[in-house]
Amino acid sequence: MSYKIVGATGCPTGIAHTYMAKEALERAAKKAGVTIKLEAHGQAGVENALTPQEIQEADIVIIAADKDVNGDRFAGKKALVVPVGKALRNPDELIANALSGKGVSIYKGKVQKPSASSSSPLEQGDDISSSSNESVGRQIYKHLMNGVSHMIPFVVGGGVLIAISFLFGIYSADPSSDQYNSFAAMIKNIGGAAMGLMVPVLSAFIAQSIAKRPGLVVGFVTGMIALNGGTGFLGAIVSGFMSGYLILFLDRLLKDLPETLRGVKLIFLFPVLGVFIGGSIMVFLSDPMNGVNEWMMKFLSGFQESNPLILGIIVGCMAAFDMGGPVNKAAYVTGTVLLAQGNYFFMAGVSAACIAPPLTTAFAVIVFKKYFDMSEYNAGLVNIILGATHITEGAIPFAAKDPLRILPTFMFGSSIAAVLSYALQIQVPAPHGGFLVLPAIAAVSHRGWFDALLWVIVILIGSVIAGTILGLIQKRRYLRDKGIA
Repeated sequence: MSYKIVGATGCPTGIAHTYMAKEALERAAKKAGVTIKLEAHGQAGVENALTPQEIQEADIVIIAADKDVNGDRFAGKKALVVPVGKALRNPDELIANALSGKGVSIYKGKVQKPSASSSSPLEQGDDISSSSNESVGRQIYKHLMNGVSHMIPFVVGGGVLIAISFLFGIYSADPSSDQYNSFAAMIKNIGGAAMGLMVPVLSAFIAQSIAKRPGLVVGFVTGMIALNGGTGFLGAIVSGFMSGYLILFLDRLLKDLPETLRGVKLIFLFPVLGVFIGGSIMVFLSDPMNGVNEWMMKFLSGFQESNPLILGIIVGCMAAFDMGGPVNKAAYVTGTVLLAQGNYFFMAGVSAACIAPPLTTAFAVIVFKKYFDMSEYNAGLVNIILGATHITEGAIPFAAKDPLRILPTFMFGSSIAAVLSYALQIQVPAPHGGFLVLPAIAAVSHRGWFDALLWVIVILIGSVIAGTILGLIQKRRYLRDKGIA
């Protein structure tokens, strides 16, 4: 009988890491001669979902995720829990560890016992007191990334619509301007509504990751208070964690209630007490949080103007360090927050730094073609499309083969692109889209299409320089393997 592995992969955005990790583990399992079935927790939801029977029959569970993947289903099973990036970098080692038992432990959590008599959906799957094998720091990170993963589609959808409205004129949504266009105003209002949900959605899904659906309710309400209080992104994080842990506190406080009142606790006590207490705390915190938020935004904006070299290096290194991971997301989310406040300069550097790594690989495989194998060459060509549309993760397979030399190369190229973008004061009004938003860049810039073309050029400069270094690294490795050097 063959060894059976089940599990789940998931990254904060649910776009690239999720599926690349799944494919890498599947290839490694096939090579090792074991059966594997993995869920992909992507942006479209759960794909290739596991059944309770498949989980029960599995010998071991692999969870390679940076967000909540409903881990309580695996309670009591032998499990290997790792960040999604580890599945990308070392899939063979991960499968080997699973087979040998290295790093494997019994997954902690509440064993789910579905009840046929439960009439309310809140009574099923809402055991909020579950725990896991992970460290406190790792749990906090996953809660935060769960919020970020749900927030990003609102930011992208809203930000791109706002950017499109600028194509009709920078003041096309202002009724008092000669540029006013009713359709453009409608698009900008819709986009603004989506962007406005960024704070409450982030707060709500941080709380939901901590305390399931009861936390979601409180997180939304405290997130709205954070939004109205002007606390911004920082307020969303504070309100999300406060709301989630508040529900856990209430759950412990009310643990001695009779089981017959469980429904009352979930559908009445948690929402009423949670919203009142959490809302009151957030109202009290709004003023000081608003002050901190304004100071931080002014600091970043001032830093952007006074020292674009240092800021560009910081943003470039962050964007290319883990390409879609937490460090990259920290830079990206900061850019989207400033974007929502009308600062289009900061996002220009962030986007340039995110686009450069995949284009770096494309340049390297084209110019140094004979030193790459066919799979690397094809991956590099695909990265032209991925890079042009702001999908940094396409460069990960190249970095995974030699991270100590290739990651610094990517960081160098991204830093060049970001520094030049800040130095030339280019503006990018959309949080995503890559070269697809060039018309919007032209619309918001005083220099029009010249700035849009300039932005492409600075990205290409960073990519070509880094691509040359990458090609030389690959050439040396190729010659060494051939015994020539």
